[in-house]
Formats: sequence, structure tokens, C-alpha cells
Amino acid sequence: MSRIKKTVAALGDNCVDIYPDLGLWYCTGNVVDFGVHMQRLGIPVSIITTTGNDSYGTAMRELFQREKLDTSHVQTAEGNTARSYMKLIDKERIYDKWDGGVMDTISFSKEDIAFAKSHDLVHSAMWGNAHMHIPEIHNSGGLVSFDYADEFLSDGFDVFEQTIEHVDFAFFSFQRDGDEARDFLQHVVARGPKIAVATFGSEGSLVWDGTVFIHCGIMPSNLVNTIGAGDSYIAGFMHGILNGMDIADCMMQGASVAAETVSVFGPWSEKQKGGI
Repeated sequence: MSRIKKTVAALGDNCVDIYPDLGLWYCTGNVVDFGVHMQRLGIPVSIITTTGNDSYGTAMRELFQREKLDTSHVQTAEGNTARSYMKLIDKERIYDKWDGGVMDTISFSKEDIAFAKSHDLVHSAMWGNAHMHIPEIHNSGGLVSFDYADEFLSDGFDVFEQTIEHVDFAFFSFQRDGDEARDFLQHVVARGPKIAVATFGSEGSLVWDGTVFIHCGIMPSNLVNTIGAGDSYIAGFMHGILNGMDIADCMMQGASVAAETVSVFGPWSEKQKGGI
């Protein structure tokens, strides 16, 4: 793939994960995790989202500043920053309760979307409440990546149907490799995306590029918490795409970034972690 200008907009959600049993919390969210990792990999990122005006929102905005993200389209709204209450069981994060706070009513202005379209890649995710803007963004000529996780199988089906023809790089989570996942990836690419990617946790990842399947295993790591593995994989993968790497190398880079992520408690490395 040819080298293109490297500018990325991360459009969507932010939240804090709170572990009451451990007395710990950190700043996160799909596009936050993706944006931090992409920025650290050397591609400037603009984050487009809304935080609450509570102390968690202050911590989130401080994180954006610390990580040198462009915050010109970060809004602060009256109310609580979204909160996900978590449990950690056998090093797997378990979602317990969700308080959407200002994310429940987040909206993006015409100026926000015009700003997003000025970037060469726009990344969003199932929970970002930005899916209705994906067709317009894609029609502007830039690349779009979208994380459907495993929600496309249930509550997220409508989002999938509204967006899939307007996404270039589509990411999904499955329990395991097999005919179901492979048939689905082929179906996805037939709908429009250039590339469809499935991640399988400890079984690695799989790409269908319209011609062949490509499999990649995981990189060795000292597993501490699986939070952020998918978002970090996508950042590593899309960083490779933007730098003209072949698909196999993009997958390896995604696996490498994910391995570093799961080796620490929060969604990125301890040396510059967020709000724990």
C-alpha cells in the first residue's frame, strides 16, 4: 500500500473504569485507548469527544494534554464522565455496571465532523455514538476504521448495518477461529471494506483481504489485565497501514502493542499511564 499523509482523528467515547474491590481506576474508552497508542507510535491524533465536568473529566482532559493529543474538539458538558464499574477475575476484566453520564447524550457538531474529515484516517467504535456520521466521513474520501468488537452479533446489529458499507478497515472480536468467523469476514469484505479483521484473544488474529486469509499469533507477555488489548491491537495495525506496511507486518505490530498493554493493569504502559 502506498504511503499517505499521517493524520488521525479518534471520534467517539471516553470513560473511566473503576474497580471498587481494588480501589483503583483509570481513564479509558475505545477511541481514547486507540488514540493514546497511535500518538505514542508517532502519528499525531486529534480526539473528538465530550467529558463530564467532574473530577474524572478533569483527569481525562489532563491525560489528553499529557499525551499531546489535539484537544481542539474536546467538549466539557454538565454531568458525570461515563463510568464503567469493573471486576478483575483471573486477570480477565469483567464489566459489572455502567453509568453513561454525558456519553448518553453526546452529539457531534457540523464543525466536529468537518474537522474529522480533514484527517486521513478517522477511527470510531460501536459505543461512540458517532456511527450516524460514518457515511458522510467516508464519502469525503478519507479512510475509516471501525471497531465492532462482538456487539455486531446482538445490540449493535443496526450500527453494523448503517456503517459497514462506509468502513475501510473493520475489526471484530470472536471467541475462536473457525468457519463462522471466516465466513463472516468474507461476508464483510463483500459489503465494502478493504480489510476485515477478527481477533480471538489468546488465539491471535485473522485477516481476510478479499483474496486470502492471513493468521497471526499473539506475542509473549506477562498477562496482568486484558483491558485495552483490542484497542491497542487496532492502533498498531492501523499505524502499519498508514506507513505502507504489508498486512502480515501490520498484524504483528498490532500483536506487539497488545502484548505490552496486557502486561500492565491499565490500558497502556505504566511509564505514562492515565488515572490509576
